Amino acid sequence: MNPSVLAVHASGIHTMSKAALPSITLVEGFGVKGDAHSGATVKHRSRVRRDATRPNLRQVHLIHSELFDELREKGFDVEPGMMGENITTTGIDLLSLPTGAYLKIGDRAVVELTGLRDPCTQLDGLIPGLMKAVLDRDADGELIRKTGVMGIAVGDGEVRPGDRIRVELPSGVQLPLLPV
Repeated sequence: MNPSVLAVHASGIHTMSKAALPSITLVEGFGVKGDAHSGATVKHRSRVRRDATRPNLRQVHLIHSELFDELREKGFDVEPGMMGENITTTGIDLLSLPTGAYLKIGDRAVVELTGLRDPCTQLDGLIPGLMKAVLDRDADGELIRKTGVMGIAVGDGEVRPGDRIRVELPSGVQLPLLPV
């Protein structure tokens, strides 16, 4: 399957779920135009309380649609945008990509991956038990966070459902994504 965009979302206010849109615009160094989490410095409320001057490594949130299929099999009725992502993808294993990978989306938009989304208990406010359902353990007992990846906009451009996604891996040592 060719990696592509399934859906796009944004919200101008801090809310868990985001509305589906026909397109979103990525602004280099800022994130998703009109989204409450865009900006050069942190915008997620928990991070603002810690240090509002820190760089915003969470400008763009992407979740793979295959997670929704997995959750539906477990009895959770989850749809794109419910867990707050800006871009819902299909056909790409986001969680296996390294830190610093570039996602070239559509004609011009580019997102540089900065880390994993660390799921929060607000997920249980959507559907009781959802927080536990998006966490797993690997063979070594290490925690697996499944709620997608975070990135920064490094190339301006419009993103629409159906846009192709091309992955460019960083040169040199490739480091795994860690929670940001």
